Amino acid sequence: VGKELTPVSAQLIGQAIGSELIERGLREMVVGRDGRLSGEELSQALIAGLRESGCDVIDIGLAPSPVAYFAAYHLRTGSCVVVTGSHNPPQYNGFKIVLGGETLSGEAITALHARISEGRLLRAPLPGTVQQRSVDEDYIQRIAGDVQLERPLKVVVDAGNGVAGIIAPVLLEAIGAEVIPLYCDVDGNFPNHHPDPSDAANLEDLVATVKRFGADLGVAFDGDGDRLGMVTAEGKVINADRLLMLFAADVLMRNPGAQVIYDVKCSGKLSDFVLRNGGSPLMWKTGHSLIKAKMRETDAELAGEMSGHFFFKERWYGFDDGLYAAARLLEILAQREESAAEVLEEIPEMESTPEIRVEVEEGTQHALVTLFAAAAQSADSAFAGARLSTVDGLRADFPDGWGLLRASNTSSALVLRFEGEDSAALERIRALFRSLLQQLLPETNAGF
Repeated sequence: VGKELTPVSAQLIGQAIGSELIERGLREMVVGRDGRLSGEELSQALIAGLRESGCDVIDIGLAPSPVAYFAAYHLRTGSCVVVTGSHNPPQYNGFKIVLGGETLSGEAITALHARISEGRLLRAPLPGTVQQRSVDEDYIQRIAGDVQLERPLKVVVDAGNGVAGIIAPVLLEAIGAEVIPLYCDVDGNFPNHHPDPSDAANLEDLVATVKRFGADLGVAFDGDGDRLGMVTAEGKVINADRLLMLFAADVLMRNPGAQVIYDVKCSGKLSDFVLRNGGSPLMWKTGHSLIKAKMRETDAELAGEMSGHFFFKERWYGFDDGLYAAARLLEILAQREESAAEVLEEIPEMESTPEIRVEVEEGTQHALVTLFAAAAQSADSAFAGARLSTVDGLRADFPDGWGLLRASNTSSALVLRFEGEDSAALERIRALFRSLLQQLLPETNAGF
């Protein structure tokens, strides 16, 4: 913000998005923003650009990304832009863009840049209209009308000072939970901890608060509320792939044979678990926009990512929604007499690493992954005994575990993750990846 992303560039991006929208025969656009300090200024510039192209804007103001996605359905626009830096540091911001139900990624975003560079921007004779409207109450009522807990649960809600704090406590109380809020005041400086629940270090205060109040569990959200993290009463952090298994078992009870999509960073146990519960598992690329596109293509009822994005089509709209996922999680746990920890003991777990990032030279990450995959697939490779997948980077599944190397979608980094039946299997697979990466990139600190 202030360097690459300014109000001037935000207005041009708004005009480009609006031009694309109108060329698709659409006109109305919902705009929302997270709690970042730069959000209001960038949002107003974006709206000015949208209106300049002739779009009519419904400004829902401060709102989690899933509430903006909901507004696009509820207000029948089918299109929205959320001004959000998601889980990035406070000095970042950005835009999540949905046009006619399609979440833009990759080439579609590059095309917006080309439209600006080439000056292919519509300028309407009269600017489009703008109206302010809140959909928070509609969102809460829509969920609470469908999800109600069979018994009360005491839950600590950690919003990490992100925008989820304005809705999550109210929503979970509306479905029958007793809520203890933690860092639910919106502050774009994120003074307490970074709003990224996929990093266990950010959940330490949540663990302490759950124990202090004797809560049944704790839930945490990222900066814009589209991702969910969970800890048990005992303070154990539950990985998102295990939560996805819990959700899958529940959804498949009512939808036998349904497709469940998961990203390449998820547990090797997930596929077997979905099959055993009567579902059809499909591993796909990491990235919320890519998963949503695959859900639309396959008509899947459920999807999830290791980062904590969960996508429910059953009883919901198929977009990633950490707040709704929290409601469904409490619904499942309230149906059982056992504690959350006891329920989750039934879900398979292996030894695993968190996501490991290796920083590389700007723009080289994709070429490095291509080189790595080619070397691993050669006839004399140490990976010969593995089942190799190149759906997103290279994933090598062995009988006793797996390893993954892929290019980050959002920064110049390689992303790795490993899982094994035991620590020896995990370390063996990790050493294979480390050895090959150091051969290809001796100057890289592959100290994973």
